Amino acid sequence: MTKQQLRALWFQIHKWLGLTLAILIIPISLSGAVLVWHEEIEGLLHPQREVTAVASLPPSAYATAALKQAGPKEKLASLAFKPKGGPVVATLTSPPPQPGARPTRTTLYLHPQDARLLDKASSSGGFLQTLHVLHGSLMVPGVGRQIVGWVGVAMLLSSLTGLWLWWPIKGSVTRGLRWRRNPTTSGNLHYQSGFWICLPLAVLSFTGAWISFPAFFAGVSGDPAVPSMAERMRRMGAQPMVETKLTAEQAATLGSGGGPLTQITWPTSPKSEWQLTRIGGTQVIVNDRTGRASPPKPPAPETTARLMRRIHDGTGLPMVWRVIIFVGGILPALLAITGVMMWLNVRRRRSDMAVRRGTLRTA
Repeated sequence: MTKQQLRALWFQIHKWLGLTLAILIIPISLSGAVLVWHEEIEGLLHPQREVTAVASLPPSAYATAALKQAGPKEKLASLAFKPKGGPVVATLTSPPPQPGARPTRTTLYLHPQDARLLDKASSSGGFLQTLHVLHGSLMVPGVGRQIVGWVGVAMLLSSLTGLWLWWPIKGSVTRGLRWRRNPTTSGNLHYQSGFWICLPLAVLSFTGAWISFPAFFAGVSGDPAVPSMAERMRRMGAQPMVETKLTAEQAATLGSGGGPLTQITWPTSPKSEWQLTRIGGTQVIVNDRTGRASPPKPPAPETTARLMRRIHDGTGLPMVWRVIIFVGGILPALLAITGVMMWLNVRRRRSDMAVRRGTLRTA
């Protein structure tokens, strides 16, 4: 195969990937761009949650306040504390509405000094939650996550083939940076924005595919085996115990040491274990029946899967990478639109040429 033939093949792959997946790429990329600023947007949408005081009440006070807000089937699953100040976050859970479904969760934001309710949110609604579902599964039950994963594979291939096609056939690389490489504005936008974003987009596409196919990539990376879907649903569906032998204060005292408490999770059957998390991620398990506490367990080393997720969403990474991710969410939508426009322009030119040829033949 000659270089020209190979280039023509890459062009066809790049063109039809873009045209076929444009309608899916746009919502995935734009929702991802918005979610880069999840915390900032949440603060703007819910200013009532913004408090700076530090929790000063015993856990049972927040537990009592949370249960007053609980529905008939809801149980308290956990309390989360911010040692540097902020609302105490209580999570209520109720049984799944049907077998195999995710349990419904309600998040309560309590004032750290008097446990009064600041805000309430459901896992089944809200602007940002809807964007998360759209970005992760296109709001398609069951197979949506796999669809998004394959779109990520296609975007990875498209970004790499796009770089190949951008590269000037003759002359230096700087020829490719010139604005007027194409007679149309849409074509020039496609060339220039595609070049500057192709490598970050390849990274985001690859990490997105990794997130969508955790079992496959766990085998590749050597990460711990990913639990089956049935096992994950069973764990998520485990309901907190209504009556416990220990109080939250007793469990926290028995599991003391290692710094301020950041989260306390209520025991579920059949293990009946309190889980205490302290600053830095250290965990202690307290058996509700015996009161026996495990030795403090340091946080597990970061898995490759977790690293890929942080790269994908920018968690804990410098602001410059978050900005790149944001741009990497906006530009794929622009590339999809300009790509379709370029294709339509070519079809229109070919149609005009066919008409002119027909006119000349009949003249």
